[in-house]
Amino acid sequence: MEGGRDEQAPPRRRTPSPGRSRRLPDFLQSVNLKYVKLGYHYLITHLLTLLLIPLMAVILLEAAQTDPDELRQVWLHLQYNLVSVLVCSAVFVFGTTLYIMTRPRPVYLVDYACYRPPPELKAPFHSFMEHSQLCGGFNESALEFQRRILERSGLGQDTCLPVALHYLPPRPSMAAAREEAEQVMFGALDTLFNNTGVKPKDVGVLVVNCSLFNPTPSLSAMIVNRYKLRGNIKSFNLGGMGCSAGVLAVDLARDLLQVHRATYAVVVSTENITQNWYFGNRKSMLIPNCLFRVGAAALLLSNRAADRRRAKYKLVHIVRTHRGADDRAFRCVYQEQDEVGKVGVSLSKNLMAIAGEALKINITTLGPLVLPISEQLLFFATLVAKKLFNGKVKPYIPDFKLAFDHFCIHAGGRAVIDELEKNLQLRPIHVEASRMTLHRFGNTSSSSIWYELAYTEAKGRMRKGHRVWQIAFGSGFKCNSAVWQALRNVKPSPDGPWEDCIHGYPVEIIDGFPAREPQQQ
Repeated sequence: MEGGRDEQAPPRRRTPSPGRSRRLPDFLQSVNLKYVKLGYHYLITHLLTLLLIPLMAVILLEAAQTDPDELRQVWLHLQYNLVSVLVCSAVFVFGTTLYIMTRPRPVYLVDYACYRPPPELKAPFHSFMEHSQLCGGFNESALEFQRRILERSGLGQDTCLPVALHYLPPRPSMAAAREEAEQVMFGALDTLFNNTGVKPKDVGVLVVNCSLFNPTPSLSAMIVNRYKLRGNIKSFNLGGMGCSAGVLAVDLARDLLQVHRATYAVVVSTENITQNWYFGNRKSMLIPNCLFRVGAAALLLSNRAADRRRAKYKLVHIVRTHRGADDRAFRCVYQEQDEVGKVGVSLSKNLMAIAGEALKINITTLGPLVLPISEQLLFFATLVAKKLFNGKVKPYIPDFKLAFDHFCIHAGGRAVIDELEKNLQLRPIHVEASRMTLHRFGNTSSSSIWYELAYTEAKGRMRKGHRVWQIAFGSGFKCNSAVWQALRNVKPSPDGPWEDCIHGYPVEIIDGFPAREPQQQ
Protein backbone atom coordinates (compact mmCIF):
# COMPACT_ATOMS: atom_id res chain seq x y z
CA MET A 1 0.00 0.00 0.00
CA GLU A 2 1.30 3.41 -0.94
CA GLY A 3 2.19 5.82 1.84
CA GLY A 4 -0.35 4.58 4.40
CA ARG A 5 0.86 1.07 5.21
CA ASP A 6 0.47 0.45 8.89
CA GLU A 7 3.54 -0.84 10.66
CA GLN A 8 1.57 -3.34 12.68
CA ALA A 9 1.47 -6.81 11.16
CA PRO A 10 -1.77 -7.80 9.44
CA PRO A 11 -3.87 -10.51 11.07
CA ARG A 12 -2.91 -14.09 10.35
CA ARG A 13 -5.31 -16.95 9.91
CA ARG A 14 -5.10 -20.60 9.06
CA THR A 15 -6.03 -21.81 5.61
CA PRO A 16 -9.63 -23.10 5.59
CA SER A 17 -10.04 -26.84 5.50
CA PRO A 18 -10.49 -28.22 1.97
CA GLY A 19 -13.42 -30.32 3.11
CA ARG A 20 -15.39 -27.46 4.56
CA SER A 21 -18.97 -27.23 3.24
CA ARG A 22 -20.81 -24.13 2.04
CA ARG A 23 -17.79 -22.51 0.44
CA LEU A 24 -17.94 -19.90 -2.29
CA PRO A 25 -17.49 -21.38 -5.80
CA ASP A 26 -14.42 -20.41 -7.79
CA PHE A 27 -16.49 -17.95 -9.80
CA LEU A 28 -13.57 -16.45 -11.69
CA GLN A 29 -12.93 -19.79 -13.37
CA SER A 30 -16.26 -19.67 -15.22
CA VAL A 31 -17.21 -16.35 -16.79
CA ASN A 32 -20.31 -15.64 -18.86
CA LEU A 33 -19.53 -13.55 -21.94
CA LYS A 34 -22.80 -11.59 -21.79
CA TYR A 35 -21.82 -9.98 -18.50
CA VAL A 36 -18.48 -8.92 -19.97
CA LYS A 37 -20.47 -7.35 -22.82
CA LEU A 38 -22.63 -5.53 -20.27
CA GLY A 39 -19.55 -4.04 -18.64
CA TYR A 40 -18.25 -2.84 -21.99
CA HIS A 41 -21.71 -1.41 -22.73
CA TYR A 42 -21.41 0.77 -19.61
CA LEU A 43 -17.98 1.84 -20.83
CA ILE A 44 -19.18 2.73 -24.34
CA THR A 45 -21.95 4.97 -22.95
CA HIS A 46 -19.20 7.38 -21.92
CA LEU A 47 -17.23 6.96 -25.14
CA LEU A 48 -17.98 10.52 -26.36
CA THR A 49 -16.40 11.99 -23.23
CA LEU A 50 -13.42 9.65 -23.47
CA LEU A 51 -12.80 10.61 -27.13
CA LEU A 52 -13.42 14.33 -26.70
CA ILE A 53 -10.61 14.84 -24.20
CA PRO A 54 -7.77 13.46 -26.39
CA LEU A 55 -9.26 15.20 -29.45
CA MET A 56 -9.10 18.57 -27.72
CA ALA A 57 -5.56 17.82 -26.56
CA VAL A 58 -4.47 17.06 -30.16
CA ILE A 59 -6.09 20.28 -31.46
CA LEU A 60 -4.35 22.40 -28.83
CA LEU A 61 -1.02 20.68 -29.51
CA GLU A 62 -1.32 21.30 -33.25
CA ALA A 63 -2.30 24.94 -32.67
CA ALA A 64 0.73 25.45 -30.44
CA GLN A 65 3.04 24.14 -33.18
CA THR A 66 1.48 26.23 -36.00
CA ASP A 67 3.46 29.16 -37.42
CA PRO A 68 2.03 32.61 -36.44
CA ASP A 69 1.88 33.63 -40.13
CA GLU A 70 -0.34 30.67 -40.90
CA LEU A 71 -2.65 31.61 -38.03
CA ARG A 72 -2.93 35.16 -39.44
CA GLN A 73 -3.83 33.73 -42.87
CA VAL A 74 -6.52 31.60 -41.31
CA TRP A 75 -7.91 34.64 -39.47
CA LEU A 76 -8.03 36.71 -42.70
CA HIS A 77 -9.75 33.81 -44.46
CA LEU A 78 -12.39 33.61 -41.74
CA GLN A 79 -13.08 37.35 -41.97
CA TYR A 80 -14.20 36.90 -45.58
CA ASN A 81 -16.33 33.83 -44.78
CA LEU A 82 -18.66 35.17 -42.12
CA VAL A 83 -21.41 32.62 -42.85
CA SER A 84 -19.03 29.69 -42.30
CA VAL A 85 -17.83 31.23 -39.05
CA LEU A 86 -21.39 31.70 -37.78
CA VAL A 87 -22.39 28.15 -38.73
CA CYS A 88 -19.30 26.64 -37.10
CA SER A 89 -19.82 28.77 -33.99
CA ALA A 90 -23.46 27.72 -33.74
CA VAL A 91 -22.53 24.06 -34.07
CA PHE A 92 -19.79 24.46 -31.46
CA VAL A 93 -22.10 26.24 -28.99
CA PHE A 94 -24.88 23.70 -29.56
CA GLY A 95 -22.50 20.77 -29.09
CA THR A 96 -20.96 22.26 -25.96
CA THR A 97 -24.38 23.02 -24.47
CA LEU A 98 -25.62 19.51 -25.27
CA TYR A 99 -22.55 17.98 -23.65
CA ILE A 100 -22.86 20.09 -20.50
CA MET A 101 -26.59 19.37 -20.17
CA THR A 102 -26.33 15.60 -20.71
CA ARG A 103 -23.12 14.70 -18.90
CA PRO A 104 -23.62 13.17 -15.43
CA ARG A 105 -23.09 15.53 -12.53
CA PRO A 106 -20.31 14.42 -10.20
CA VAL A 107 -21.50 13.18 -6.81
CA TYR A 108 -19.28 13.80 -3.79
CA LEU A 109 -19.27 12.12 -0.41
CA VAL A 110 -18.73 15.11 1.84
CA ASP A 111 -18.51 12.98 4.99
CA TYR A 112 -20.17 10.08 6.77
CA ALA A 113 -20.67 8.93 10.36
CA CYS A 114 -21.10 5.51 11.95
CA TYR A 115 -22.99 4.91 15.17
CA ARG A 116 -20.84 3.77 18.09
CA PRO A 117 -22.94 1.89 20.67
CA PRO A 118 -22.44 2.69 24.36
CA PRO A 119 -20.51 0.16 26.49
CA GLU A 120 -23.61 -0.97 28.38
CA LEU A 121 -24.97 -2.60 25.21
CA LYS A 122 -22.03 -4.98 24.81
CA ALA A 123 -22.90 -8.67 24.58
CA PRO A 124 -19.82 -10.82 25.30
CA PHE A 125 -20.14 -14.51 24.52
CA HIS A 126 -20.72 -15.65 28.10
CA SER A 127 -23.54 -13.10 28.57
CA PHE A 128 -25.05 -14.01 25.21
CA MET A 129 -25.15 -17.71 26.05
CA GLU A 130 -26.37 -17.09 29.60
CA HIS A 131 -29.27 -14.98 28.36
CA SER A 132 -30.10 -17.50 25.65
CA GLN A 133 -30.25 -20.27 28.25
CA LEU A 134 -32.26 -18.32 30.82
CA CYS A 135 -34.88 -17.02 28.38
CA GLY A 136 -36.14 -20.60 28.11
CA GLY A 137 -36.93 -20.64 24.40
CA PHE A 138 -34.01 -22.76 23.17
CA ASN A 139 -33.41 -26.48 23.60
CA GLU A 140 -29.96 -27.93 24.33
CA SER A 141 -29.21 -28.62 20.67
CA ALA A 142 -30.02 -25.04 19.69
CA LEU A 143 -27.90 -23.64 22.53
CA GLU A 144 -24.91 -25.78 21.57
CA PHE A 145 -25.33 -24.77 17.91
CA GLN A 146 -25.29 -21.07 18.84
CA ARG A 147 -22.23 -21.55 21.02
CA ARG A 148 -20.31 -23.19 18.15
CA ILE A 149 -21.36 -20.49 15.67
CA LEU A 150 -20.28 -17.73 18.05
CA GLU A 151 -16.87 -19.25 18.69
CA ARG A 152 -16.13 -19.65 14.99
CA SER A 153 -17.83 -16.48 13.78
CA GLY A 154 -14.89 -14.08 13.99
CA LEU A 155 -16.87 -11.79 16.32
CA GLY A 156 -15.17 -10.32 19.37
CA GLN A 157 -16.43 -9.63 22.88
CA ASP A 158 -17.41 -5.99 22.24
CA THR A 159 -20.27 -6.37 19.76
CA CYS A 160 -23.58 -4.90 20.92
CA LEU A 161 -27.24 -5.86 21.09
CA PRO A 162 -30.22 -3.49 21.59
CA VAL A 163 -31.55 -2.67 25.04
CA ALA A 164 -34.65 -4.89 24.76
CA LEU A 165 -32.52 -8.03 24.39
CA HIS A 166 -30.53 -7.34 27.55
CA TYR A 167 -33.59 -7.92 29.74
CA LEU A 168 -34.52 -11.31 31.18
CA PRO A 169 -36.74 -12.32 29.59
CA PRO A 170 -36.16 -10.16 26.48
CA ARG A 171 -38.74 -7.42 25.84
CA PRO A 172 -39.18 -7.06 22.08
CA SER A 173 -41.96 -4.63 21.22
CA MET A 174 -42.85 -1.98 18.68
CA ALA A 175 -41.90 0.74 21.18
CA ALA A 176 -38.52 -0.89 21.87
CA ALA A 177 -37.86 -1.29 18.15
CA ARG A 178 -38.60 2.40 17.60
CA GLU A 179 -36.25 3.22 20.46
CA GLU A 180 -33.47 1.20 18.84
CA ALA A 181 -34.06 2.85 15.46
CA GLU A 182 -34.00 6.33 16.98
CA GLN A 183 -30.88 5.59 19.01
CA VAL A 184 -28.78 4.38 16.06
CA MET A 185 -30.12 6.69 13.32
CA PHE A 186 -30.13 9.88 15.37
CA GLY A 187 -26.77 8.99 16.89
CA ALA A 188 -25.16 8.74 13.44
CA LEU A 189 -26.97 11.82 12.10
CA ASP A 190 -26.07 14.01 15.09
CA THR A 191 -22.41 13.20 14.51
CA LEU A 192 -22.72 13.81 10.76
CA PHE A 193 -24.35 17.23 11.10
CA ASN A 194 -21.89 18.27 13.83
CA ASN A 195 -18.87 17.26 11.75
CA THR A 196 -20.01 18.83 8.46
CA GLY A 197 -21.70 21.97 9.74
CA VAL A 198 -24.56 21.39 7.28
CA LYS A 199 -27.96 22.51 8.52
CA PRO A 200 -30.76 19.91 8.30
CA LYS A 201 -32.89 22.47 6.41
CA ASP A 202 -30.31 22.41 3.58
CA VAL A 203 -30.91 18.71 2.87
CA GLY A 204 -33.02 18.19 -0.25
CA VAL A 205 -32.98 14.37 -0.54
CA LEU A 206 -33.33 11.73 2.20
CA VAL A 207 -32.99 7.98 1.60
CA VAL A 208 -33.30 5.52 4.50
CA ASN A 209 -32.86 1.76 4.22
CA CYS A 210 -33.75 -0.83 6.87
CA SER A 211 -34.69 -4.32 5.80
CA LEU A 212 -36.75 -5.82 8.62
CA PHE A 213 -38.39 -2.91 10.47
CA ASN A 214 -40.79 -0.70 8.55
CA PRO A 215 -43.22 1.08 10.90
CA THR A 216 -45.81 3.72 10.13
CA PRO A 217 -44.88 6.56 10.04
CA SER A 218 -41.74 5.42 8.27
CA LEU A 219 -38.15 5.65 9.50
CA SER A 220 -37.54 8.47 7.03
CA ALA A 221 -40.54 10.33 8.51
CA MET A 222 -39.02 9.87 11.98
CA ILE A 223 -35.87 11.64 10.76
CA VAL A 224 -37.88 14.43 9.09
CA ASN A 225 -39.75 14.95 12.35
CA ARG A 226 -36.66 14.90 14.58
CA TYR A 227 -34.57 17.32 12.50
CA LYS A 228 -37.49 19.40 11.16
CA LEU A 229 -36.43 18.91 7.56
CA ARG A 230 -38.06 21.11 4.95
CA GLY A 231 -41.51 20.35 3.60
CA ASN A 232 -40.50 19.73 -0.02
CA ILE A 233 -37.76 17.19 0.79
CA LYS A 234 -37.59 14.15 -1.49
CA SER A 235 -37.91 11.37 1.10
CA PHE A 236 -37.64 7.61 0.45
CA ASN A 237 -37.78 4.55 2.72
CA LEU A 238 -36.34 1.25 1.42
CA GLY A 239 -37.39 -1.98 3.14
CA GLY A 240 -36.80 -5.71 2.73
CA MET A 241 -33.70 -5.30 0.54
CA GLY A 242 -31.12 -6.95 2.78
CA CYS A 243 -27.52 -6.11 3.54
CA SER A 244 -26.83 -4.70 0.07
CA ALA A 245 -29.43 -1.95 0.44
CA GLY A 246 -26.82 0.61 1.47
CA VAL A 247 -25.36 0.65 -2.04
CA LEU A 248 -28.89 0.72 -3.50
CA ALA A 249 -29.68 3.76 -1.36
CA VAL A 250 -26.56 5.54 -2.60
CA ASP A 251 -27.53 4.69 -6.19
CA LEU A 252 -31.01 6.16 -5.68
CA ALA A 253 -29.55 9.29 -4.11
CA ARG A 254 -27.11 9.63 -7.01
CA ASP A 255 -29.95 9.47 -9.54
CA LEU A 256 -31.88 12.13 -7.64
CA LEU A 257 -28.82 14.37 -7.52
CA GLN A 258 -28.66 14.19 -11.32
CA VAL A 259 -32.09 15.83 -11.43
CA HIS A 260 -31.95 18.35 -8.58
CA ARG A 261 -29.18 20.94 -8.81
CA ALA A 262 -27.05 22.23 -5.93
CA THR A 263 -28.54 19.76 -3.47
CA TYR A 264 -27.45 17.78 -0.42
CA ALA A 265 -28.61 14.18 -0.05
CA VAL A 266 -28.51 12.22 3.20
CA VAL A 267 -28.45 8.42 3.14
CA VAL A 268 -29.06 6.44 6.35
CA SER A 269 -28.33 2.69 6.38
CA THR A 270 -29.25 0.50 9.33
CA GLU A 271 -30.92 -2.71 10.49
CA ASN A 272 -33.25 -3.30 13.43
CA ILE A 273 -32.75 -6.32 15.68
CA THR A 274 -35.26 -5.80 18.52
CA GLN A 275 -38.30 -7.41 16.91
CA ASN A 276 -36.36 -9.73 14.65
CA TRP A 277 -34.63 -11.91 17.22
CA TYR A 278 -35.47 -15.57 16.65
CA PHE A 279 -36.63 -17.53 19.71
CA GLY A 280 -37.12 -20.92 18.05
CA ASN A 281 -34.92 -23.96 17.46
CA ARG A 282 -34.57 -24.22 13.67
CA LYS A 283 -30.83 -24.01 13.10
CA SER A 284 -31.00 -22.24 9.75
CA MET A 285 -32.77 -19.38 11.56
CA LEU A 286 -30.40 -19.24 14.53
CA ILE A 287 -27.35 -18.06 12.56
CA PRO A 288 -28.55 -14.41 12.25
CA ASN A 289 -28.89 -14.29 16.07
CA CYS A 290 -25.18 -15.03 16.36
CA LEU A 291 -23.96 -12.59 13.69
CA PHE A 292 -26.19 -9.49 13.51
CA ARG A 293 -25.45 -6.62 15.87
CA VAL A 294 -26.40 -2.96 16.43
CA GLY A 295 -25.09 -0.39 13.92
CA ALA A 296 -25.95 2.42 11.50
CA ALA A 297 -24.25 4.80 9.08
CA ALA A 298 -25.28 8.24 7.81
CA LEU A 299 -23.82 9.76 4.62
CA LEU A 300 -23.86 13.30 3.28
CA LEU A 301 -23.73 13.41 -0.54
CA SER A 302 -23.55 16.55 -2.65
CA ASN A 303 -23.58 17.60 -6.31
CA ARG A 304 -22.31 21.11 -5.54
CA ALA A 305 -19.04 21.94 -7.29
CA ALA A 306 -17.97 23.99 -4.27
CA ASP A 307 -18.11 20.88 -2.05
CA ARG A 308 -15.39 19.10 -4.01
CA ARG A 309 -12.68 20.90 -2.01
CA ARG A 310 -13.94 19.62 1.35
CA ALA A 311 -15.41 16.28 0.27
CA LYS A 312 -13.66 13.03 1.14
CA TYR A 313 -14.58 10.96 -1.93
CA LYS A 314 -16.09 11.12 -5.40
CA LEU A 315 -18.49 8.42 -6.54
CA VAL A 316 -17.05 6.71 -9.62
CA HIS A 317 -19.21 3.64 -10.38
CA ILE A 318 -22.13 1.64 -9.05
CA VAL A 319 -22.88 -1.80 -10.51
CA ARG A 320 -25.98 -3.69 -9.35
CA THR A 321 -26.75 -7.37 -9.85
CA HIS A 322 -30.14 -8.92 -9.04
CA ARG A 323 -30.73 -12.69 -9.14
CA GLY A 324 -34.34 -12.59 -7.98
CA ALA A 325 -35.61 -14.25 -11.17
CA ASP A 326 -33.96 -17.48 -10.02
CA ASP A 327 -36.21 -19.27 -7.48
CA ARG A 328 -33.27 -20.70 -5.53
CA ALA A 329 -31.66 -17.29 -5.25
CA PHE A 330 -34.97 -15.68 -4.30
CA ARG A 331 -35.52 -18.04 -1.35
CA CYS A 332 -31.94 -18.43 -0.08
CA VAL A 333 -32.44 -15.65 2.52
CA TYR A 334 -36.11 -15.85 3.47
CA GLN A 335 -38.15 -14.48 6.36
CA GLU A 336 -40.79 -16.99 7.44
CA GLN A 337 -42.36 -18.84 10.36
CA ASP A 338 -40.96 -22.10 11.67
CA GLU A 339 -42.94 -25.21 12.58
CA VAL A 340 -44.32 -23.63 15.77
CA GLY A 341 -45.08 -20.23 14.27
CA LYS A 342 -42.00 -18.31 15.41
CA VAL A 343 -40.71 -15.78 12.86
CA GLY A 344 -37.11 -15.68 11.74
CA VAL A 345 -34.83 -15.30 8.73
CA SER A 346 -33.84 -18.66 7.25
CA LEU A 347 -30.49 -19.07 5.48
CA SER A 348 -30.33 -21.72 2.77
CA LYS A 349 -27.51 -24.27 2.56
CA ASN A 350 -27.01 -23.02 -1.02
CA LEU A 351 -26.34 -19.47 0.14
CA MET A 352 -22.61 -19.49 -0.61
CA ALA A 353 -23.07 -20.95 -4.09
CA ILE A 354 -25.79 -18.43 -4.93
CA ALA A 355 -23.67 -15.59 -3.55
CA GLY A 356 -20.82 -16.79 -5.76
CA GLU A 357 -22.97 -16.62 -8.88
CA ALA A 358 -24.12 -13.09 -8.06
CA LEU A 359 -20.56 -11.98 -7.31
CA LYS A 360 -19.31 -13.51 -10.55
CA ILE A 361 -21.84 -11.54 -12.59
CA ASN A 362 -21.17 -8.34 -10.67
CA ILE A 363 -17.39 -8.33 -10.94
CA THR A 364 -17.48 -9.47 -14.57
CA THR A 365 -19.62 -6.43 -15.36
CA LEU A 366 -17.47 -4.16 -13.23
CA GLY A 367 -14.16 -5.35 -14.69
CA PRO A 368 -14.21 -3.37 -17.99
CA LEU A 369 -15.01 -0.19 -16.05
CA VAL A 370 -12.13 -0.33 -13.59
CA LEU A 371 -9.37 -2.68 -14.73
CA PRO A 372 -6.27 -1.32 -16.51
CA ILE A 373 -6.20 -1.83 -20.28
CA SER A 374 -3.48 -4.49 -19.96
CA GLU A 375 -5.65 -6.58 -17.63
CA GLN A 376 -8.72 -6.11 -19.83
CA LEU A 377 -6.88 -7.27 -22.95
CA LEU A 378 -5.47 -10.37 -21.25
CA PHE A 379 -8.82 -11.21 -19.68
CA PHE A 380 -10.81 -10.67 -22.88
CA ALA A 381 -8.31 -12.52 -25.10
CA THR A 382 -8.28 -15.61 -22.90
CA LEU A 383 -12.08 -15.49 -22.58
CA VAL A 384 -12.51 -15.46 -26.38
CA ALA A 385 -9.89 -18.20 -26.78
CA LYS A 386 -11.70 -20.29 -24.19
CA LYS A 387 -14.94 -19.95 -26.16
CA LEU A 388 -13.24 -20.82 -29.47
CA PHE A 389 -11.31 -23.82 -28.20
CA ASN A 390 -14.10 -25.32 -26.09
CA GLY A 391 -12.68 -24.56 -22.69
CA LYS A 392 -9.17 -25.94 -23.24
CA VAL A 393 -7.60 -22.56 -22.52
CA LYS A 394 -7.04 -21.79 -18.86
CA PRO A 395 -8.90 -18.55 -18.04
CA TYR A 396 -6.93 -15.50 -16.97
CA ILE A 397 -7.94 -14.17 -13.56
CA PRO A 398 -7.79 -10.34 -13.56
CA ASP A 399 -5.81 -8.74 -10.78
CA PHE A 400 -8.26 -6.39 -9.10
CA LYS A 401 -5.47 -5.18 -6.85
CA LEU A 402 -4.30 -3.15 -9.86
CA ALA A 403 -7.66 -1.37 -9.99
CA PHE A 404 -8.28 -0.76 -6.27
CA ASP A 405 -6.21 0.31 -3.32
CA HIS A 406 -8.73 -0.68 -0.65
CA PHE A 407 -11.46 -3.32 -0.39
CA CYS A 408 -14.56 -3.07 1.81
CA ILE A 409 -16.15 -6.53 1.68
CA HIS A 410 -19.44 -6.72 3.54
CA ALA A 411 -18.75 -8.26 6.96
CA GLY A 412 -21.53 -10.80 6.62
CA GLY A 413 -19.49 -13.60 8.17
CA ARG A 414 -16.00 -15.04 8.38
CA ALA A 415 -16.58 -17.62 5.62
CA VAL A 416 -17.58 -14.97 3.09
CA ILE A 417 -14.50 -12.86 3.81
CA ASP A 418 -12.23 -15.92 3.64
CA GLU A 419 -13.61 -17.08 0.29
CA LEU A 420 -13.53 -13.65 -1.33
CA GLU A 421 -9.95 -13.24 -0.17
CA LYS A 422 -9.08 -16.50 -1.90
CA ASN A 423 -11.10 -16.04 -5.09
CA LEU A 424 -9.96 -12.45 -5.71
CA GLN A 425 -6.39 -13.40 -4.76
CA LEU A 426 -6.22 -10.70 -2.12
CA ARG A 427 -3.65 -10.40 0.63
CA PRO A 428 -4.55 -10.31 4.36
CA ILE A 429 -4.03 -6.53 4.44
CA HIS A 430 -6.79 -6.12 1.83
CA VAL A 431 -9.43 -7.88 3.97
CA GLU A 432 -8.18 -6.57 7.29
CA ALA A 433 -10.85 -3.84 7.47
CA SER A 434 -13.64 -6.37 6.85
CA ARG A 435 -12.27 -8.89 9.32
CA MET A 436 -11.71 -6.31 12.06
CA THR A 437 -15.14 -4.75 11.54
CA LEU A 438 -16.74 -8.17 11.98
CA HIS A 439 -14.68 -8.64 15.15
CA ARG A 440 -15.45 -5.26 16.71
CA PHE A 441 -19.02 -4.53 15.56
CA GLY A 442 -20.36 -7.81 14.16
CA ASN A 443 -22.55 -7.91 11.07
CA THR A 444 -24.27 -4.51 11.09
CA SER A 445 -25.97 -5.31 7.75
CA SER A 446 -25.95 -2.52 5.14
CA SER A 447 -23.82 -0.18 7.27
CA SER A 448 -20.87 -2.60 7.65
CA ILE A 449 -19.02 -1.32 4.56
CA TRP A 450 -18.90 2.14 6.15
CA TYR A 451 -17.40 0.84 9.40
CA GLU A 452 -14.77 -0.82 7.19
CA LEU A 453 -14.01 2.42 5.35
CA ALA A 454 -13.76 4.19 8.72
CA TYR A 455 -11.23 1.55 9.83
CA THR A 456 -9.03 2.26 6.80
CA GLU A 457 -9.17 5.98 7.53
CA ALA A 458 -8.44 5.48 11.23
CA LYS A 459 -5.32 3.50 10.27
CA GLY A 460 -4.13 6.46 8.15
CA ARG A 461 -4.02 4.45 4.93
CA MET A 462 -6.26 6.54 2.67
CA ARG A 463 -4.30 8.76 0.27
CA LYS A 464 -5.42 11.16 -2.45
CA GLY A 465 -6.32 9.28 -5.63
CA HIS A 466 -6.83 5.92 -3.89
CA ARG A 467 -9.82 3.94 -5.13
CA VAL A 468 -12.10 1.98 -2.81
CA TRP A 469 -14.25 -0.98 -3.81
CA GLN A 470 -17.29 -1.62 -1.61
CA ILE A 471 -18.92 -5.02 -2.16
CA ALA A 472 -22.27 -5.79 -0.53
CA PHE A 473 -24.86 -8.50 -1.02
CA GLY A 474 -28.21 -9.41 0.48
CA SER A 475 -31.58 -11.08 0.18
CA GLY A 476 -33.29 -11.22 -3.15
CA PHE A 477 -30.52 -12.29 -4.05
CA LYS A 478 -28.47 -9.18 -4.81
CA CYS A 479 -24.81 -8.23 -5.14
CA ASN A 480 -23.88 -4.56 -5.50
CA SER A 481 -20.60 -2.71 -5.92
CA ALA A 482 -19.70 0.92 -5.35
CA VAL A 483 -16.38 2.49 -6.38
CA TRP A 484 -15.13 5.67 -4.71
CA GLN A 485 -12.03 7.78 -5.31
CA ALA A 486 -10.36 9.74 -2.50
CA LEU A 487 -10.11 13.46 -3.26
CA ARG A 488 -7.47 14.08 -0.60
CA ASN A 489 -5.47 12.35 2.11
CA VAL A 490 -8.42 11.34 4.26
CA LYS A 491 -8.23 11.55 8.02
CA PRO A 492 -10.86 10.06 10.34
CA SER A 493 -13.67 12.41 11.29
CA PRO A 494 -14.22 13.35 14.95
CA ASP A 495 -16.20 10.91 17.10
CA GLY A 496 -15.59 8.04 14.67
CA PRO A 497 -16.53 4.43 15.48
CA TRP A 498 -12.89 3.36 15.95
CA GLU A 499 -11.80 6.37 17.99
CA ASP A 500 -11.59 4.48 21.30
CA CYS A 501 -10.04 1.23 20.09
CA ILE A 502 -8.10 1.61 16.82
CA HIS A 503 -4.78 1.41 18.70
CA GLY A 504 -5.60 -2.21 19.59
CA TYR A 505 -6.21 -3.37 16.03
CA PRO A 506 -5.59 -5.50 14.05
CA VAL A 507 -6.03 -8.51 16.33
CA GLU A 508 -4.89 -11.98 15.42
CA ILE A 509 -7.76 -14.28 14.45
CA ILE A 510 -7.16 -18.01 14.06
CA ASP A 511 -10.03 -20.20 12.79
CA GLY A 512 -12.51 -17.59 13.97
CA PHE A 513 -11.02 -17.32 17.46
CA PRO A 514 -9.38 -13.99 18.38
CA ALA A 515 -5.99 -14.65 19.96
CA ARG A 516 -6.53 -11.59 22.15
CA GLU A 517 -9.07 -8.85 22.68
CA PRO A 518 -8.00 -5.20 22.10
CA GLN A 519 -7.86 -2.86 25.06
CA GLN A 520 -9.93 0.30 24.76
CA GLN A 521 -8.64 3.72 25.72
